[in-house]
Amino acid sequence: MRLIIMGPPGAGKGTQAKYIAEHFKIPAISTGDIFRANVSEGTELGLAAKRYMDAGEYVPDEVTNAMVRNRIDEPDAEGGFLLDGYPRTLAQVEELDGMIRFTGHQLDAVVCLTVDRDEIVSRLLQRAQVEGRADDTEDVIRRRQEVYLEQTEPLIEVYKQRGIVVEIDGMGEVDDVTARIFEALDVVPES
Repeated sequence: MRLIIMGPPGAGKGTQAKYIAEHFKIPAISTGDIFRANVSEGTELGLAAKRYMDAGEYVPDEVTNAMVRNRIDEPDAEGGFLLDGYPRTLAQVEELDGMIRFTGHQLDAVVCLTVDRDEIVSRLLQRAQVEGRADDTEDVIRRRQEVYLEQTEPLIEVYKQRGIVVEIDGMGEVDDVTARIFEALDVVPES
């Protein structure tokens, strides 16, 4: 299975990614984790990314694309993978298409978690309180939601046109959401 998981910050992507990865016996690949691993290992790509990150700038597509390509080329991803946080731009969608096509496969599905905006704000405010994240104010959280919609709506539209978007109600208990995801994905044919 070759999958992408999308959803606004606070929708539960990280939590669900773990369960999906276990269910399909594929690695859950988070771009944040890839960045951190490359930076901590001092790889050439990690050093390039760190320069941008330290300056508070967006890591260019070519650096991000190379990191993702290297990661999905690893042996554990041969049978498939779940991407979280990539692609984030239309150019990255095209790049990912090429990476997967090179392996003789295609993207099987894009899981989109849908959650009520006010519920997400409530979840993130609660998490901020528990974890002591003073910078996670309601205004900041709502702005992140807007940015997510602006940036990902065009990507979701591309995948909808391909007929591979699986929209999942992300509201409710974690186990219920997981069950809905499995029910939807278990009927998706693998490439």
